[in-house]
This record gives sequence, structure tokens and C-alpha cells, in this order.
Amino acid sequence: MTSLDSTPVENLTKSAAGQETGSPLVELRHVDKYFGDLHVLKDINLSVAKGEVLVIIGPSGSGKSTLCRTINRLESIDSGEILIDGQPLPQEGKKLTKLRAEVGMVFQSFNLFSHKTILDNVTLAPRKVRGTFKADAEKEGLELLSRVGVDTQASKLPVQLSGGQQQRVAIARSLAMHPKVMLFDEPTSALDPEMINEVLDVMVNLAKEGMTMIVVTHEMGFARQAANRVVFMADGEILEEGTPEEFFEHPTSERARDFLGKILTH
Repeated sequence: MTSLDSTPVENLTKSAAGQETGSPLVELRHVDKYFGDLHVLKDINLSVAKGEVLVIIGPSGSGKSTLCRTINRLESIDSGEILIDGQPLPQEGKKLTKLRAEVGMVFQSFNLFSHKTILDNVTLAPRKVRGTFKADAEKEGLELLSRVGVDTQASKLPVQLSGGQQQRVAIARSLAMHPKVMLFDEPTSALDPEMINEVLDVMVNLAKEGMTMIVVTHEMGFARQAANRVVFMADGEILEEGTPEEFFEHPTSERARDFLGKILTH
């Protein structure tokens, strides 16, 4: 598997920049979200092109995860509009179910079915949602497990795997639905330090292959190497965005400079 440190930044950038982008694949227009009186997303405007890797960073409580979860309506919004591939995000029903099948999501916790084998976890959604024949689903499932480096664990239960292995299975499970975009909500925050890179390696490879990705993370090394664009959030607002080089070398807001000063010196 590719080492995170050995992946050339320019190759990742070209893989996304070389795509025919056209209209944005994901677009948020004037999105607001409240939890009671707490205004957690404030007039969010954001576009993500096909093949782009967008990394969202910021202090805890800044609205990063909430923003990520609104994109497949795990969280509803109070005003504004979210579009996926030019289509407004449905409120509910079959249209929302169909859209969720096209938006993969990987959470902090792995959310695997504990009583099902690793292969069953990966093949369940294609069989139940897309109607894929069992043999076809299992063939592709094994290919995906091989792609993320855990094919030898296919017959085991999740409890028999390490945290890093379980998270890689969760990525394979999302890929099995052939999503147009992958959302990652702090996918390494629940992992022991030695397991973090094995998950980031898989994500770096996805970026190289041109997968559209929106990643909420505290992993600054991943943001520097894999992102085409970095968005910095604080207090429910997008305070700045730019290339990794622009953001890390020349942050424009005092809040971003303070954040980077704290996170990069520890």
C-alpha cells in the first residue's frame, strides 16, 4: 500500500485538476442550521467539483461535522439549498434513499454490523438497495476488501479486527455502492495512533484515483498532501479557503493563524 509520506502532492492535484468539472458535483447555497437557539451553520456557500478533494478543518464545535452530515441529510437544514450533481437534495422518501446510495459516508465510529461477517457487511447494501446478485456482490466485495488491504479478513466478524481494519472495511462498504462522492467525518479520530496511517493510505489512494471526497479531519499531513482545497471553519462560518500551500503558509484570518499556531506546534 502506498505510504502517505511518499505520495507526491503534485500527482494528487493533477488527478483532480485534470477532471472535466463542469457544474459542481456538490453545492451548498446559503445553508443555515440551528440546534435550538444555537446557530451551527451560518450562510454556508460551498461548491465541490467532480474529482476534487476538499478538506474541512477547524476547532471543535465549528460546525464541520454538521456541515458534512447535511450533505446526505443525516442532519436537516433550516434554510438554503444543497444540490448533488445538479439535483436538489430530497427531503425524504425514495428519492432521498436513492441519493444516499450515491453519497458514501465514513464515520468516526465504524458502524459495522457486529453479527455479520466482514464480507456480508460490504455486500449487504448492494444486494438490498441495488438488487445485485449475491455472487456478483461477493465477487466485487472481495475485490474491494483487497483494494483496502483486508481481504484475508473477509470471513471474520468486526470484533476480530483492529480499529484500523474496521475503518478500512467501512470505506470498502461505501465504495461498494459506487458513490459519486465520499464524505469522511473525522475517520481517524477514534483510532490508536499506529492505525491512523493505514486508513489515511487508503484515502490517499482514493484521491489519486479521482474520487470526489469531502473530508473533515484533524490530520494536517493528509490535508497538506491530498487536498486540492482546504476550508477553514470556526463558529459555524467558513472563514477562509484555498490550496493547502496558501492556507498553511499564508493564512489570512487571525482565527486561522491562531488555530494553526496551536495545532502545528504540538
